[in-house]
Amino acid sequence: MAQIKADARKAAFARRKPLFASASKAQAGYLSEVLAGYRGVPLSGFMPIRTEIDPRAAMAEASAHGRVGVPVIQATAQPLKFAVWTPDSPMVSGPFGAEVPAALDYFEPEILIVPLLSFDRRGGRLGYGGGFYDRTLEMLRAKRATLAIGFAFAGQEVAAAPLEETDQPLDLIVTETGVIEIG
Repeated sequence: MAQIKADARKAAFARRKPLFASASKAQAGYLSEVLAGYRGVPLSGFMPIRTEIDPRAAMAEASAHGRVGVPVIQATAQPLKFAVWTPDSPMVSGPFGAEVPAALDYFEPEILIVPLLSFDRRGGRLGYGGGFYDRTLEMLRAKRATLAIGFAFAGQEVAAAPLEETDQPLDLIVTETGVIEIG
């Protein structure tokens, strides 16, 4: 399975690069629409790296109504923590190149906007291989209902993401072209 996932990641990076290059400024429009239905619910987005789709416009809008954060890697094989973020937050470079707030005010979100390399319509997600989101979702879902929204370019869809038993499913997928309901 490790080789299957490694090959799938390589193909997904190659597929995502031209999607990123041709992305419009309105790529988070549908994400904003989805989040409008959850005003005030604490959520986490992410700071895009490399060729990831950019959720920051939707995050900024949501921050006017409730707590919004970004993930902060604590250590290898550990769940993520989430620090409060606003559009005006001073940011510093965190682990793996993603920016994190300079002042780390942690909280637990009930909605996670999850980055990914590829997804399928059953809620399967291929991530980067660290297992951070899988561990985090497992931990949060053991405490309370936690919504996992995959956010990606529509062209990142695959017929079937390679999955293992520990992979946590997405509840919803949002792309620059629409919303994909799971199940």
